[in-house]
Amino acid sequence: QVQLIESGGGLVQAGGSLRLSCAASGRTFSNYAMGWFRQAPGKEREFVTGISRSGDSTSVAHSVKGRFGISRDNAKNTVYLQMNSLKPEDTAVYYCAASLGGVQLAPIGVAYWGQGTHVTVSS
Repeated sequence: QVQLIESGGGLVQAGGSLRLSCAASGRTFSNYAMGWFRQAPGKEREFVTGISRSGDSTSVAHSVKGRFGISRDNAKNTVYLQMNSLKPEDTAVYYCAASLGGVQLAPIGVAYWGQGTHVTVSS
């Protein structure tokens, strides 16, 4: 069993930055590819970015490429999402996810979800 707890969400102006963190419980964190999804009001949950078990490979959605970056610290059981040049359309609930698959996470393959953290970008 893995529990994921996100933090770092909040309100930011367009063009600003935020860093989300996701702390995982348990001693098997490095067994999982990790990723971030987001869900805006009235929309489906979508993949944002993923990172391999060792951290040497990542995948990023086209909509955030060049602005968002994912990293992980297996010693701290934590994965991070650095969000720069934020836009109002990035407003969503952001979810941390753990998967036994690859870096291109899909919702159906996610083994564990965090509870979500709200990110609001004002124009």
